[in-house]
Amino acid sequence: MTRTITPRPRTLVLLLLAALGALLAGAAPASAHAALTGSDPAQGVVVQQPPARVSLTFSEKVAMNGDSLRVLDPKGKPVQTGAPDNVRGTTYSVRLKGGLGKGTYTVTYEVVSADSHPVAGAYTFSIGAPSRTVVSGSGPTVGGGVVGGLYQVGRYVSYAGYIVLVGGAAFVLLCWRRGAGVRALQRLVVGGWLALTAATLWLLLLRGSYTTTGKVADVFDLGLLGQVLETKPGAALVSRLLLLAAAALFIAVLFGTYQRREEGAEKRDLTFGLGIGGLVVAAGLATSWAMSEHASVGLQPGIAMPVDVVHLLAVAAWLGGLTALLVALYRAPAGTPVEAAAVRRFSRLAFGSVVALVATGVYQSWRQLGSWSAFTDTRYGQLLLAKIALVAVMVGLASVSRRWTGRLSDQGAEEERAAAEVGTEKESVTAAKPTAGQDTAARGTGTADTAGQERATADAGASEPGPAPEDSGDPRRAAQLARQRAAVDTARQKRLRDGDAGRFGLRRSVLAEAAVAVVLLAVTTALTQTEPGRTEQEAKAATGAVTAPRNGSLSLSLPFDTGGADGKGVVALDIDPAHAGANSLHLFVRKPGGQLFDVPEVKIALTLEAKKIGPLSVAPEHITTGHWSADGVQIPMAGDWKVEVTVRTSDIDEVTVSKNAQIG
Repeated sequence: MTRTITPRPRTLVLLLLAALGALLAGAAPASAHAALTGSDPAQGVVVQQPPARVSLTFSEKVAMNGDSLRVLDPKGKPVQTGAPDNVRGTTYSVRLKGGLGKGTYTVTYEVVSADSHPVAGAYTFSIGAPSRTVVSGSGPTVGGGVVGGLYQVGRYVSYAGYIVLVGGAAFVLLCWRRGAGVRALQRLVVGGWLALTAATLWLLLLRGSYTTTGKVADVFDLGLLGQVLETKPGAALVSRLLLLAAAALFIAVLFGTYQRREEGAEKRDLTFGLGIGGLVVAAGLATSWAMSEHASVGLQPGIAMPVDVVHLLAVAAWLGGLTALLVALYRAPAGTPVEAAAVRRFSRLAFGSVVALVATGVYQSWRQLGSWSAFTDTRYGQLLLAKIALVAVMVGLASVSRRWTGRLSDQGAEEERAAAEVGTEKESVTAAKPTAGQDTAARGTGTADTAGQERATADAGASEPGPAPEDSGDPRRAAQLARQRAAVDTARQKRLRDGDAGRFGLRRSVLAEAAVAVVLLAVTTALTQTEPGRTEQEAKAATGAVTAPRNGSLSLSLPFDTGGADGKGVVALDIDPAHAGANSLHLFVRKPGGQLFDVPEVKIALTLEAKKIGPLSVAPEHITTGHWSADGVQIPMAGDWKVEVTVRTSDIDEVTVSKNAQIG
C-alpha cells in the first residue's frame, strides 16, 4: 500500500523560524509611537539672539531622564544646564547656558513614549549664521541595533507563548476534555507557559538597554533594571510574571487532578472552576499588554484597554486552539483520536473568536488610523491591510476545514463499524489458540515462527498474524508476544484512522491555517511596534507645516494638547499675502481625525525676535464651527516671525503652540 507521509514537528518548527526570519530580515528599525510635532527654536531656523531654552513638543506624553534632552554646540560640547522639565501638556524644555556663540547647534532627544516605546531623534538650529559642526549621528540608537532586534524577538515569543498557553488550555476544557490526558497536548501547553515566562524575563532584562543606551553590555546592568521596575512597562512585566505563577498552578490541576477524575458531578464542578480561574488568569495576562502599549494612550483609553483584552483573548482562543487541534490530529495516540464532536466544538469556538476579532479590530483600526488615507499613506496602515488579508485567508481556510469536519462526522458510524470488525477478528484469533500438541510442535520451529511474526508486525499493511505460541513457563516469551500483538493492534487502529479521507483532508486544511497563523502573528507583532497612522500623519503635518502656495500666502499647521478632555487637535493658520503690510488671517481648529470643532478661545501673537518687535496680539473673530478670521493685520516688516497660537479648551485647560515662519 502507499505510505502516507505526514509532516513532523521539526517541519513545523522550521516553518515557524522561516516566517520569523523573513519578517525580521525585511523589517525596518522599530518606529516610535510618540512623534515630535514641534520645537522652539524650530528645525533649521537661524535666530539672531541665543535662546534661553530649547523646547520640544510631542504627540503624547513621554518619559525623560537627566540625559534625555541635550543641546550640543558646533564643537560637540553640551550647553544645556539641569534636567529637562515638563513645561505644559506634552511640551518639554531644557535651559541653555548664557553667552552662546554663533554657529549651528544640535538638539538630540532620547525619550520613552507613553506606550512604552523608545523615541530618538535630532535636529539643528543656528545662532547668527549656520556653521560647520563636529556632531556625529553615529553610535547606539535606542530601539534599534542588536538589542532592539533581540527585544523584538522576545516580544514575538511572548505573544506566541501566550497564544499557545491560553488557546491550548481552552481547547482542552471547552472542546476535548479527553485531551487532558494526551501527552502531546500537555507538552504543548507547558511549552507555551515556558516560552512566555522565559520571554518575559528576557524582556525585563533587555528593557533598560533597549530604552537608553542600546548597548549589549548594559543588558545585565542592575542599575538600569532598577529604573525599569519603577516604570509602567516594568510593572506590567512583573505583574505578568506573578500571573504566570498562578498559570502554573492551573496547568498542574488541569493535567493532574482533572485528567484523572472520572466523569461525573465532581468533574463538572472542577471544569467550571478551572474555566473561571483560567479566564481570570488569561485576562490578567492580556491586561499586562493593554496597560503598557497602544491601548493605554491616545483616544478613549478607558474603552480601548478592555477592548484590547478581548481582542487578545479572541486571538488566543482561535490561533492557540488551532495549534492544539493540529497537534491532536497529528500526535494523539491511535487509541485516543480526536473526535468529530471535539472538532465541531472548536469550529464554533473559532467562529465566535473571529466575530470578536472583527468587532474589536474595527474599533482599534478607527482609533489608530483616524482616516481612510492612513491605510495606504502610513506603514501602520499598510501592515494593517496585510493583517486583514491574512485573516481573510484564514477564514477561507477555516471554511474548508468546516466542510472536512462535516465529512468526518458522517464517517463516524463507519469508524465504529470498522472498530467492531476489528474486535470480532481479535475474538476469532483468540478462539483459535493452539492445542498442547500444536504448542509442542510450534516450539520446534520457534525461531522461524518468531521471525515471521516480527515481519508481520513490521508490515503496516499485513493482516492480523496467526495464533502465537505461548509458553507459560517462559515469561519473557509471553511478554514478547503480548508486545507484538499490541503493536499489530495499534498499527491497525492507526491505519483505520489515517485512512479516513475526512480526517486526512482536515489535517491538511488545519496545517494550512496554522502556517498562515504564523505569518499573521508576525505581522501583528510588527503592528505593535509601529507608529500608529493617526500619530504619523499628525507628525507629517507638523514637520511639513510651512508651505508657500503660488498666490504668496503662508500656511502653518500646529498640533496642540491642552491636557484636558477633548484637548488634542491641530490649528491650521493661513496668512495672506504673508508680506509686510496688511494681511488676512484665517484660523481653523480640527480634531485629530480632521473634523472642525469649536473651542472657547483662540489668540494669535506675532513676534520678530531679531528686531525685538512684538508680540503683536491678534484677536480673530469667530466665523463658523472651527473657523476664525482677522482682516487688516499689520505686519511692519519682513523677517523670521515667531507665530504663537493660544488655544483654550476649558476654563482651566490652555496651551500655547508656536512655529517660526518667513514673512515677506
